Amino acid sequence: MKIPILKLKDLLLTSIQEDLTDNDAIVFQKDLIEKVNRTGVKGVVIDITAMDMIDSFLARVINETANMVRLQGADVVVCGMQPCVALTLVEMGRELIGVESALNLEQGMEKIQALVASPSDTDSFEKESNGRG
Repeated sequence: MKIPILKLKDLLLTSIQEDLTDNDAIVFQKDLIEKVNRTGVKGVVIDITAMDMIDSFLARVINETANMVRLQGADVVVCGMQPCVALTLVEMGRELIGVESALNLEQGMEKIQALVASPSDTDSFEKESNGRG
């Protein structure tokens, strides 16, 4: 199954619309990271509203994907997590560590826009280091 990844200005939006196999999750991860690298976007929203269940492997893949996106220089927000999915993640000890989250897609878009609009700590450090801060 190919998960669509849409480019909206300087953002990517992807919505997982059904449960993923382990192979689907790995392909999604690879596709998303490649698209972030190719497009140079500033932010990514991963909508998981349609996911009714999640296992430890998929939780790890989502967490690693978000961290890979951040290493590529983009912010990331995971949105739409169902209460049962959140409960399962916490019970498994698989919280999405260091990953921004939002209740729904609308809030996810607002949060990513705020994140990409605010100057990063790296930018402030570079300005200070170059005597421009």
